[in-house]
Amino acid sequence: MKRLISCVIRCTVRPALSPSVPVWLQRACINASGLLQPAPPHKSHERIVSGVDTRVIEPTDIVAGRGVLYLHGGGYVLGGIRSHAKLAAWLGKSVRAKVWLPEYRLAPEETYPGALQDALLVYTTLLAEGQDPQQMILAGDSAGGGLALATATAIRDTGLPLPGGIVLFSPWADLSLSGASLKTHATRDAMLKHDWLRWCAKVYRGAAEVTDPGCSPLFARLEELPPMLIHVGSEEVLLDDTLRLAEYARAAGVSVEQSCFDGVGHVFQFHAGMLKEANQSLRQVGEFIDRLMPPCMAADKGSET
Repeated sequence: MKRLISCVIRCTVRPALSPSVPVWLQRACINASGLLQPAPPHKSHERIVSGVDTRVIEPTDIVAGRGVLYLHGGGYVLGGIRSHAKLAAWLGKSVRAKVWLPEYRLAPEETYPGALQDALLVYTTLLAEGQDPQQMILAGDSAGGGLALATATAIRDTGLPLPGGIVLFSPWADLSLSGASLKTHATRDAMLKHDWLRWCAKVYRGAAEVTDPGCSPLFARLEELPPMLIHVGSEEVLLDDTLRLAEYARAAGVSVEQSCFDGVGHVFQFHAGMLKEANQSLRQVGEFIDRLMPPCMAADKGSET
């Protein structure tokens, strides 16, 4: 199954992710790939959260009071509800929580810090509506993983209550593209290419430097962040982003659980329900969150509001 999925991605998604392909066509491709994935049973509806279009996803089994703010990947230029709703539903199922999936502003139409402002605004609004921050999980994949980390540091720096935990899938945390795996894994990665990532970084960051911690949170101050879980595939060019991030976060005193899954590629969790490693990753996320937020405690908090 791993080889089949890798072959399909290499023949379909990879050619579309190129600076030479119009953005609208790249977006159509990633949206179509998301729609083709299986999904667990869930309910969902659309709402506007302080001006940001957001999909609210509710699994069949929810721990009262527990929530996830999920920030989608796509190099800051692609992705949204159509591409990532099913992945967000799988995550919601694994952690037994309501999920908010916002469509933050994308480049090249909107540059940094538009996406970060949207993510921070949604988080602030959810807290104002009564979401307990200690029962909130901040999560994301790829560029959304980098955005989730940047949002966490912004939450800390603005003095807002921090979320109870952070979950990152294959985070893109370094827009300077300095990781060695960008070269060593160039032919092993079935999806991502250096020229596309370089183009995404350029159109997203605008006037910001490539090492600006707001868009490259690998260079941010990581002290005082909540416990963090990071999962990555062994075959991806962004492998070093995860390894360095885990190292830097631990050095900053952050509790980090990091795993590299053998033989799989970028955001392999997209294939939950079909791929053993994806199911294993999501199961570990659920166990991680249950340790951070014991269900009985979360239920007690939920019954009080």
